[in-house]
Amino acid sequence: MDFIQNYAWIIWFALILIAVIIEVTTVTFMFLMVAIGSLAGLVVSLFGAPFWIQVILAAVVAALLLFAVRPPLIRALKRGGDHTRSNVDALMGQSGTVTIDFNGNAGTVKLSNGETWTARLSDSSHAPLAAGDHVIVTAINGATAVVEPAERNN
Repeated sequence: MDFIQNYAWIIWFALILIAVIIEVTTVTFMFLMVAIGSLAGLVVSLFGAPFWIQVILAAVVAALLLFAVRPPLIRALKRGGDHTRSNVDALMGQSGTVTIDFNGNAGTVKLSNGETWTARLSDSSHAPLAAGDHVIVTAINGATAVVEPAERNN
C-alpha cells in the first residue's frame, strides 16, 4: 500500500492523459469530466492524502461535473448549429417553371434554384400543364419532383 501512496501521482497523471486523449477523439465531454476529476485526485495526492480519499474525491468531482457542467456545455455547443434546410428539404415549397409539357404523367420543371427535375402532378385532377406554367414543389419521390400549379398555393 505504501507503493501506491508514493506513486499515486503517476497513476493520476496517466489517467488524466488517457482521458484527454479519448476526449479529443470523441468530443463528448464525458472523458473531459473524468480527466478533471482525476486532476482533483492528483492534487489531493500531492498533499499526501490516503489513496482511498483520492479515489473518492476524484469520483465525486467527476460525477458532479458530469451532471452539473456537461449538459449546459453540450447545449451551448449545439446552439450555434446551421439550421439552413438542405438537400431534399430545401426543395420543398420551391417554385419552378414547366419546361416540357405535362402530357399525362410526367414533364420537366426548372426550379428557382436552377436545377431541372423530372416532375409529376400531385394529383390527376389538375389540367395538363404547358411550358411556361408556374408550379410549386410539394414532395420529392426519388428523382421526381411532385408539383402542383402555383395558383393553387396563392
